[in-house]
Amino acid sequence: MLKPENRLKKVRDFNLLLKHGHWIKGKFIDLNFLFLPKIRENFPKKVDPCEFALQLKVAFAVGLKISKSAAKRNRLRRQMREIVRLFVKDKKITVGYYLLFVARAGSLEKKYEEINQEMISLLKKARVLK
Repeated sequence: MLKPENRLKKVRDFNLLLKHGHWIKGKFIDLNFLFLPKIRENFPKKVDPCEFALQLKVAFAVGLKISKSAAKRNRLRRQMREIVRLFVKDKKITVGYYLLFVARAGSLEKKYEEINQEMISLLKKARVLK
């Protein structure tokens, strides 16, 4: 499980990510990422800009179009979360980013290793991996 300080939860943060973020499309997973120091003028007024720019927050989305079964969607979400948790634990992901992983059709049939390789390639394209 990701630590609470690494979870993207606030509507304010999702709005920042969706408005200013950049999409990278993969074969069966998409990544929306936002490099925080680039948008300093859009930071919330009540937070310390230095602290805000050095956070790393991640979210995962697996929609109903992927599967009607909640158990299957949750399994895919848990696999993606575990991959990112290991990267954060080993400090392989650069701080200062908001990340949103969105599963696409066909991702349920993939094995853990395939999902891992897809997420690594997305993070490399976004220049988030150290």
